[in-house]
Amino acid sequence: MPSVIVDCAMYRDGRRSAAPDDLSDALDEARASGDAFLWVGMHEPTEEEFEHVSREFRLHKLAVEDALTAHQRPKLEVYDDSLFVVLKPVMYDDDSDTVTTGELMLFIGDSFVVTVRHGEGAPLSAVRHRLEHDPEVLRHGPTAVLYAVSDAVVDHYIEVAAELQVDLEEVEADVFAPQATDKNTAARIYAFKRQVLEFRRATNPLLQPMDRLAFGDVPFVHEHAQPFFRDVADHLTKASEYIEGLDRLLSDALSAHLAQMGVRQNDDMRKISAWAAMAAVPTMVAGIYGMNFDHMPELRQVWGYPAVILVMVGTCLGLHRLFKSRGWL
Repeated sequence: MPSVIVDCAMYRDGRRSAAPDDLSDALDEARASGDAFLWVGMHEPTEEEFEHVSREFRLHKLAVEDALTAHQRPKLEVYDDSLFVVLKPVMYDDDSDTVTTGELMLFIGDSFVVTVRHGEGAPLSAVRHRLEHDPEVLRHGPTAVLYAVSDAVVDHYIEVAAELQVDLEEVEADVFAPQATDKNTAARIYAFKRQVLEFRRATNPLLQPMDRLAFGDVPFVHEHAQPFFRDVADHLTKASEYIEGLDRLLSDALSAHLAQMGVRQNDDMRKISAWAAMAAVPTMVAGIYGMNFDHMPELRQVWGYPAVILVMVGTCLGLHRLFKSRGWL
């Protein structure tokens, strides 16, 4: 088997059992027993590494191409010999407060499951371990694997959305702080919206495939599994609505931040205008008495100079009191 295979096991009656080393022999044995299936897990295989697996399981070449190139939207496609499902796991980094996505492809067929993972997130070892400790679920074959993987991915959506809610509350606190000093708030909100957009690209396209699994007749999926997929679909709808709410709140926060910036600018302009008005009065008086004319009122009076100073100071104090009472200063 190629070294890129992370794990390969046969499950008989819900329990892990020994299997032949050759994939073709193992698949034949699983199909012959009637109560067994083969689960092959791979991580970022190359075309050469995946060629052996795709040939043994007769996977459709279009699905194989999608699995190798990655960068696919979540989807569900039905081929003659297999079912192809694409999921996008989402991861949250506490240190950088960022959201990243991976890709997870599943090939479901007659007595086999092939999982192909791209990215570091959403390792399937935990899902496999949990299923191996629940034979009653694993006894349902490849459908149980598809359900368990989908359920784990969607449940993690809700956890990541809760982490983003905490970050959103911090952003709102910064926006509505009495003395907001962060000059990069708008850039932070925009970067946050980009993360939410990436999150939406993982959840929204998955709604239609999950509805097909929950309410439709999909080949290679046990008909009695529909209630379980309906539960996954409900959780996915909840996560999607959660994300839509985050996006709307971010838009409102950005609008509020921009409005507050406009208010602050208006306050600054009023303060500048008030100080300019107070400076204009003494400038005007000093300019008038600075003209070189012989015949000017009170020009030769002893009290003329202190009177002019008193008028300028009094006028400035009066304007200051007026602007202060109106909130301009």
